[in-house]
Amino acid sequence: MASGEDDDPIIQEIDVYLAKSLADKLYLFQYPVRPASMTYDEVTHLSAKIKPKQQKVELEMAIDTMSPNYCRSKGEQIALNVDGTTSEDSNTYSVKMMDKQTFSSIQATTNTSRYAAAVFRKGELHLTPLHGILQMRPSFSYLDKADSKHREREAANEGGDSSQDEAEDDVKQITVRFARPESEQARQRRFQSYEFLQKKQAEEPWVHLHYHGMKDGRSEHERQYLFCQSMGVSENTELVKTPSEYLAMLMPPVAEEKIVKPVGPSNVLSMAQLRTLPLGEQVRTLMKNVKVMPFANLMGLLTSGTDSTAVLRCVQQVAMLVQGNWVVKSDVLYPKSSYSPYSGVPAEVLCRGRDYVMWRFTQERSVLRKEVAAVIKLPPEDVKDFLEQMSVPRVNRGWEFLLPSDTEFVRKHPDVAQRQYMLWLGIQAKLEKVFNLSKEDMMAKRQEPQMEAVQVSGEQRLKAARELAREKEASLQKDLDQRHQGGPKGAAVQVKEEPLSDAEEPMDTSLPNGSLNGYPGAGSPTDPLNGHGSHAPTQELLDFVGATFRKHFVLTLSEVKRLFNLHLASLPPGHCLFGGISDRLLQDTILLSHCRQILVPFPAQSSAAADEQKVFAVWETGETFDKHRQVLFEIFMKNYRVRRSIIQTRLTQELGDAVTKADVDRLLKECCMSYGGMWYLKGTVQS
Repeated sequence: MASGEDDDPIIQEIDVYLAKSLADKLYLFQYPVRPASMTYDEVTHLSAKIKPKQQKVELEMAIDTMSPNYCRSKGEQIALNVDGTTSEDSNTYSVKMMDKQTFSSIQATTNTSRYAAAVFRKGELHLTPLHGILQMRPSFSYLDKADSKHREREAANEGGDSSQDEAEDDVKQITVRFARPESEQARQRRFQSYEFLQKKQAEEPWVHLHYHGMKDGRSEHERQYLFCQSMGVSENTELVKTPSEYLAMLMPPVAEEKIVKPVGPSNVLSMAQLRTLPLGEQVRTLMKNVKVMPFANLMGLLTSGTDSTAVLRCVQQVAMLVQGNWVVKSDVLYPKSSYSPYSGVPAEVLCRGRDYVMWRFTQERSVLRKEVAAVIKLPPEDVKDFLEQMSVPRVNRGWEFLLPSDTEFVRKHPDVAQRQYMLWLGIQAKLEKVFNLSKEDMMAKRQEPQMEAVQVSGEQRLKAARELAREKEASLQKDLDQRHQGGPKGAAVQVKEEPLSDAEEPMDTSLPNGSLNGYPGAGSPTDPLNGHGSHAPTQELLDFVGATFRKHFVLTLSEVKRLFNLHLASLPPGHCLFGGISDRLLQDTILLSHCRQILVPFPAQSSAAADEQKVFAVWETGETFDKHRQVLFEIFMKNYRVRRSIIQTRLTQELGDAVTKADVDRLLKECCMSYGGMWYLKGTVQS
C-alpha cells in the first residue's frame, strides 16, 4: 500500500505572517439587514462616533430624498412628528424632512480571539486579529422622541383647558426625606442592578470620528497596516510552534466541565434551589425573607406532601406565634456579632427591642410608634424597621399588625398555642427586668366588646332617620329650649361612637377642653335598625352640614368629620351640638341635606381608609346647574379617574350643545381636582 505522503502531495506552501499594527483598533462591521450586493460604500456618511470601552458605534448616513423610491409625504410627516413645527438648532431633521438615518451597533460576539482579517499578497498571507465584530442595524430612537413630543402635547392640551384658579389649587405638599445609610449588601446589589449598569454605560463619553471612504487616500494608507511590518522570524514567534505544541493547540486536553450557575442577587433564592435544602433550612429561609406568614401559606410554599407536624417542629425553632401567625425570631434576623445597618447598634440590643414590639402585638392589634420608642430607646430608623417588618401604618390608629388574626390555626393546634403562650410569659418576665417596666405597663390592653354591626342600605337609613326625626321633634324642641334658657357651663363633650366593623375607624371628635369619644351607656336608647343611639339630627347639625356641602360640594366622610371637629372647637361650652354625634348619625344628616353617596370604584391597591372611601356630594340645590353635577357624579360612579374630554363629551350628550367651556371649568373647579393629566373627585387622590 502506498504511503500517505505519496497520495497527498504538497501543492503549494504559503508563508503566514501576523500583523499587529491594527490589532487593538480593527473592527468588522456587518450589515445584516442588507444583502452583500447592496453595500453602503457609495452612501454619504454624515457623522460617526464610538464608545471604545463598550465597543458601541453609531453612524449617520444620508437618505437620497430625490430617489423615485422615497415617499416625500411620509418623510415630511416623520420630521413633523419628531421636531414639531418649530425651527431650532437641536432639531433632528433640519430640512423638515427625514433626510438621514442612524445605524447603531450591537456586539455579534464578546470573544473575538478566534477571528482575524486576512490579506493575501504575493504568496504571503497576513493576519490581523479583530478587536471587535459589530452588527450595524437601523436605530429608531427618533420614534422615542416623537412619542415624547406627543405626550407633551397631550399634557399641554389637558392642562391648558383648566383655568388659572385650578392650576393654583393643584399645589402638592413636599415631604423631605433623608436617605438611610447604605449597607454593604445593599451596595453590592445596587452595583449588580441593571439600572446601575445602564447608568455606567451612559457615563462613558462619545468619541467623534471622521469617516473616510473606500477610495480615500487616508483609507489606502491605513490599509497598509494590514500587512506585517516586520518579516523576520523572530517577530512572528506566535506562528512558530513545535509539532507537539501545534498538536496540543489542535487537540487541547479535555477539561472537566464546570456547571455554571446563573448569577443572581445574593439575597435571592429560587424555589427550585430552595426545595433542594433540608426542611429546616427551607422553613428558616422562608421565614427570614417573608418575616410574617400564616401557617397555611408556609405549607403552600413547601413541596406538596410535606408532613405538617415536621413543619410545625421546624417553624417553632425560627419563629414565634403572634395573633395566630408566625413571626420570625429576632435572633434569626440579627445573629450574634452583627450590627444594625442604620445605626450600628449591636444585635443583642436590637433583639430586645424587637422582642418588645412582637410582645406588644400579642396583646393588641395596634401600637403607637412613640410609645414603643419611649420604652426600647433605640434610634428611630431601627424602630421604624421593626414596625415595617410586621405592621402597616393606619390613620389615627398607629401601626396595625400586618395580618388578620388566624384563629383557625389556634383552634386546630391548641397544644402549639399553649406552648407559645408559655414562651411569651417567659419573654414578658425578661422584658420587665430589661426595660424596668411595672406590672401595669405589661398588662394586656383589652379592647371593649363591640356589638356586631348590621349592614343597612342608605335608603333604609334615610327612611329610619326621617321617622325618628318626626317622632322626636317635640322632645327635641323642648330640650333645645331648656338648653337656651341655661345649662351647665363647661360640661364635658361626649360624642358617641357607634359599633364599627374592622374596616371602619371611629370618628375622632376629641377637643382640647377634655371631650373624647365614648360608647353609649347601658341606659342609652338604641336604634334597633343600626344598633346605635337613636338621636335624630338637630337643626343646628342640619344647618352645619348643609352649609358645608354648599361650600365644598364634594367631601369624604373623614373630611366632614375633620370640619365638624373644627366647628365644635369654635362653639362655647354647653352648646346644643355637644350631644351624642355618631358616625352613622352624621351620615344620616348628610343624606337628609339633599346629598347622596357617590360609590367611587377605588382601585384594589388603594391605601385609602374606610372613611376616605365614603364620598358624599350635593345632589340638589334648586339651581339648573344641578344637572351638570349629577352627570359628573354618574361618570365617577363608574370611573375612579377620567379625562376632561370624556366629561365634556358626556355633558354634551346629556344636556346638548348648550354646554360651554365655562360650564365645564366651573364644574371641575367645584367638584374635582387634577393630577397627572387626569381628573378625580375631591378627596379621592391619596397624597
